[in-house]
Amino acid sequence: MSVASLKSLRQAVAVSLLTVGFVGAAVARDPIAPTNTENGLAVKGYDPVAYFRVGEPVRGKAEFSATYEGATYRFASAQDRALFVASPGRYVPQYGGYCALAMALDSIADIDPEEWAIVGGKLYLNNGFFAQRLWSIDKSGNIERADRNWPSVPKLVVRGS
Repeated sequence: MSVASLKSLRQAVAVSLLTVGFVGAAVARDPIAPTNTENGLAVKGYDPVAYFRVGEPVRGKAEFSATYEGATYRFASAQDRALFVASPGRYVPQYGGYCALAMALDSIADIDPEEWAIVGGKLYLNNGFFAQRLWSIDKSGNIERADRNWPSVPKLVVRGS
């Protein structure tokens, strides 16, 4: 078997395994929160501005928080919080902070804030190491598919937004 064939086979197996893991959430198509939160925190408490400013994931601090579209975001500094408040749409992760690969597969999955990329000035988060690597194989194609799928995902109405 050639190296290219072996690579294609590994990718197909990985996509199949990930799809099985994601499909359960997508099949029911129950409405989801528009922003993926854990204990009320978006991005699992990581600072979304830090991905852009520092170039790596950084945990936010409770004293530097802001609410946007019903979700609480934490920041590592007052400066990051101010940047976010001035232009939240610039910093929030795509697809409500759900896994970018899952969304490309028309599914929903949680994220690992350590698996991320900035493409075209936008933050994309993925579920884990394998999801990140698979998503990275065809970033533009996965973004195109996810951009098409995200609007059709039913979302809960957030009070006060």
